[in-house]
Amino acid sequence: MDSYTNTKTALELIRRPDRLTLGVELPLDNDWSPEGEARRIADRRPHGVPDLSRYPALVRQIDASGFSAIWMRDVPVFDPRNFGDAGSIYDPFVNLGFLAGITQNVALGTAGIVLPLRHPMMVAKAAASVDHLSGGRLVLGLASGDRPVEYPLLGLDFERRGETFRVNLSYLRDAWKDGGLPLGDGLISSDLDLLPKPAQRTIPTIIAGNGQQSNEWIAANMDGRFVYPGGLDRMAAQAADFRRLRQDAGLDRGVFISAFHLDLAEDPDELPTPRKFGARVGRKPFLDHLEWLRGAGVDHLAVLLRPSRRPLPEVIDELSRDILPGLASDALAASPSASIPDIGQRG
Repeated sequence: MDSYTNTKTALELIRRPDRLTLGVELPLDNDWSPEGEARRIADRRPHGVPDLSRYPALVRQIDASGFSAIWMRDVPVFDPRNFGDAGSIYDPFVNLGFLAGITQNVALGTAGIVLPLRHPMMVAKAAASVDHLSGGRLVLGLASGDRPVEYPLLGLDFERRGETFRVNLSYLRDAWKDGGLPLGDGLISSDLDLLPKPAQRTIPTIIAGNGQQSNEWIAANMDGRFVYPGGLDRMAAQAADFRRLRQDAGLDRGVFISAFHLDLAEDPDELPTPRKFGARVGRKPFLDHLEWLRGAGVDHLAVLLRPSRRPLPEVIDELSRDILPGLASDALAASPSASIPDIGQRG
């Protein structure tokens, strides 16, 4: 089996010069809207558990519509009492394998795999398998995990997750190289190897949150950051700090990513009604907000459509038809307008 068959990187799918790109975060349901809540009750699903019956069709629509990425979280166990959100339900690597088979265009991103909960050899093999099957489209987002309930279930120490994150990340990168199988502590077995190797020269890794790491370590060791939505001043400062630290480390600018919980109004001019991590807003003010984000240094935005009061196929179509071409337009302002409200702050 050939290794390193793709000289490009999946980051090129989500990072474009002077242009913000748009992705969609799973799950693909509007179960957080009044209409979705009524349907959930009728289906007798617990709160936080999405309807996945339309999932394959919606994925294919997104892949064919010009979006740059599909993103998923990692929720090992459903904890309705303390967190109340089951995420996208499926095991992320099984889900990524499915997505690799039914998509052709989008980057496949995680935000992020809880790295300290898994043996790094198995993560390395699963990630390389997805990258190979998808033709080099994996962006591996990693996290240390913020749900203490999961660590005792696996006999792991929640307080050591930051240290474990660093050790496991080092193992991943060694395992993706030619030349043998890492055994830990810098030892390599030349008699064993882990296959397949990634289709990319190496799989780009980004950090979701901070992984219990310093900003300096993140900039020097990760290809990008995926941060919570927040006020533009804070996000601009985070992006500028990340890029300054990467420059100090002699690296490229990396990629800076955030998310937005979107309820796209039918009225294209409807002004934003903020909500935690997002807003209900018409497409014209939303496009203005995207320009704000680009001016603040954000490269890519993942929209979550769970709050949407409109049917998801309709929203995906409007975003594709009226938002994505606007992001690519050279006629857009080179800097954000001061008249656009600062929406999408963390709650």
